[in-house]
Amino acid sequence: MTVFKKLLKVILVLLILLFIGIWLFTNSLKPVYNGEVALANISEKVTVYYDEVGVPHINAENEKDAYKALGYVHAQDRLWQMELIRRIAAGRLSEIFGKELLRVDTFFSGLGIEEATKKTIERLDKNSQSYQLTQSYLDGINQFMQEGATPLEFYMVGVDKEEYTLSDIYNVYGYMAFSFAVAHKTDPLLTEVKEKLGDAYFDELNGATFDNLTVIKNEKNPELKAGFAKAINTLLEKLPVSPFIGSNSWVIGPEKTKKGKVIFANDPHIGFSQPSVWYQSHIKTPSYEMYGFNLALTPFPLLGHNKDYAYGLTMFENDDVDFYYEQNNPDNALEYKTPLGYEKYKLINKTIKVKGEKDTTYQVKVSKHGPIMNGLIEFLDDTRPIAMQWIYTKLNNELLDVSYEMSHANSLSDFKKGASKLHAPGLNIMYGDAKNNIAWFASGKLYKYRDSLNTKLILDGASGKDEILSYLDFEENPQAINPKNNYVYSANNQPDSIAGMLYPGYYLPENRARRIENLLDAKNDFTKEDVAKMIYDVTSVTAPEVIGHLIKSIDKFKLSPSEKKALQILKTWNGVFEKEQVAPVVYNRLWYEFVQNTFKDEMGDALEQFVSTPLEEKVVASQVKKKVSVWWDDITTKDKIETKEEIVTKSFKKAILFLQNQLGENVDDWRWERVASVEYEHAIGKAGGLLRKLFNVGPFKTIGGDQVINNQIYKIDSTGYYKVSAGPSTRRIIDFSDVENSMAILPTGQSGNVFSSYYKNQAQKYLDGKFVKMKLNQQEIQKSENVLIFIPKK
Repeated sequence: MTVFKKLLKVILVLLILLFIGIWLFTNSLKPVYNGEVALANISEKVTVYYDEVGVPHINAENEKDAYKALGYVHAQDRLWQMELIRRIAAGRLSEIFGKELLRVDTFFSGLGIEEATKKTIERLDKNSQSYQLTQSYLDGINQFMQEGATPLEFYMVGVDKEEYTLSDIYNVYGYMAFSFAVAHKTDPLLTEVKEKLGDAYFDELNGATFDNLTVIKNEKNPELKAGFAKAINTLLEKLPVSPFIGSNSWVIGPEKTKKGKVIFANDPHIGFSQPSVWYQSHIKTPSYEMYGFNLALTPFPLLGHNKDYAYGLTMFENDDVDFYYEQNNPDNALEYKTPLGYEKYKLINKTIKVKGEKDTTYQVKVSKHGPIMNGLIEFLDDTRPIAMQWIYTKLNNELLDVSYEMSHANSLSDFKKGASKLHAPGLNIMYGDAKNNIAWFASGKLYKYRDSLNTKLILDGASGKDEILSYLDFEENPQAINPKNNYVYSANNQPDSIAGMLYPGYYLPENRARRIENLLDAKNDFTKEDVAKMIYDVTSVTAPEVIGHLIKSIDKFKLSPSEKKALQILKTWNGVFEKEQVAPVVYNRLWYEFVQNTFKDEMGDALEQFVSTPLEEKVVASQVKKKVSVWWDDITTKDKIETKEEIVTKSFKKAILFLQNQLGENVDDWRWERVASVEYEHAIGKAGGLLRKLFNVGPFKTIGGDQVINNQIYKIDSTGYYKVSAGPSTRRIIDFSDVENSMAILPTGQSGNVFSSYYKNQAQKYLDGKFVKMKLNQQEIQKSENVLIFIPKK
């Protein structure tokens, strides 16, 4: 018994020691928000005040010192995020995650981003302010990387820390630019429909892109001086970093606000992840001030404001990627046909390191249009060589200067010059200032092809007839400055005509655009509180219209009592996606069954690709209005041609039967909160179990639906559950009548360090539509409890 007691004591002591060891270890990994840190190569002391939500307010005597401090504090909260995002374009995810991501690495490393980065850096002016400040930012990151606490994730995956360089920053820009593009999801699909099903099927799909348009109007006035995709989709789903998707923004002129000053709103839509995509910071020097939102490894904010102006962005969704069929020389597969004869492919050898496996080597063939995708996508089944031409890698890259100049502008004219330098990705850049100017610029390098060429199809690379004929001057880009309606906005929808045409692109459906226009047109006395309510709005203006067209085709005499009740709920629905609503559940399931019964028989496996693009929503909104369509006939039934009424009634009945099996017989219990949820997943938390509980944030019930202003993006698939994968990556509202009390919110928190108190402290406020203050008042900032002081390192 004595031996047993001694053993228990030993075990107890060991457990206590283990607990103390774990406690000491985890505490050593926490970010440092108080005290002093010696920082190399700064000339003066830099003081960082951390506010209640962990935003660093950096006070420095000069910008070089400020950006050095920014790099350090950004890294201590987001080093793991920086590590992941820099590896994507370089094809280096397999080094830490193993062979599962080899296909992803092969694809991204073959796009030419690294090669474009090298050319860009060779051309940079090393004496420019943007270059110098970027190097200071990198120095700060690298000092933390060398001297600060190593994030837990580095230990768990066994990755060694490496110095961060300018190449990493440009590779991040390259990934960002690619994730904005949509052509890779749409062009191969439409080409396949045209080639395999014929013109009638293609024309109906393609025609839907010009139906139901809410067009952003161009209007330039003077500045005020007063004060393939299924394969690609499969690859992208494996990425551990958020893709960029859509966005809302509107800027209200002084004539439409209660206090006669500009109000600015922006909520970029990006794939949800943990940590959140944006890192907030506030830099203040004697000559410069900016409250900004930075991507990992980007020194200058893409979203920002100060007391003089505010800016933000949405995705333009213009067409800046084109695919070409090349023709190989039948006698030499290393040559391809051009109008001037055969030319040699450029050959680039690539090596990918794979954790626990031998290195993988492969070769990229590059034509004058770009890399041949057949070798980059393992399961691309087209035997014809397909080249990808991408404006991002084709033209000079000035993204560093774009972000620097937008964040350092002294006037609207200055700001416009910075926006004009953007070549890719295409962005709607929004602007508002304290002098009562408002503006929208559709930025990106736009170009023209010959008339009648459909760039939504894969083009002919051999004839020379399908080449870019000319590039447009920025003044021809869609834009508006101080328009007569006293507001500008973007919801990724079609811009007005330019250069005599509607510029081709992959614009999102009109749902959010119409709702924004309706709300902005309804009053002329907006307050910050009105805009906060608007940015959280969950009403769809188009869903009731789609339902109205479908209901007309349902055979009412063949419905059960439950079906009749569900139909009545749909009839009276106002399009609101609240937790207690039943109609959104019925609507989404009816949508799923309608799409399956209309398109599955012809499209087959390609339907999965179709429903992953914005084209689906445009096509369905157009399809429900048609009485006659080649798509109504079910080609799997012989000697019978189905009607719209048969397809819609069948879809409705199948939807109700599914919901009865999924959620029970009582229609009133089919609430939206039972099927819709959101979880912010960490790259390691995706493994599940204890790792999920430690790293992920959520799951939570949520309001909102796909293509409402509070956009909650999910797949409508066979499961009947809607796991939100993307949405507002931040919500920001800047009111120039009270700019020091402007407000924002992040989906989870400011820090990516799981042991930080700022890891998920904003999650519930975000879900509830609440905000936190973006502090600019210096006296208020200096009252912060957490103060970190950087002193020059001796």
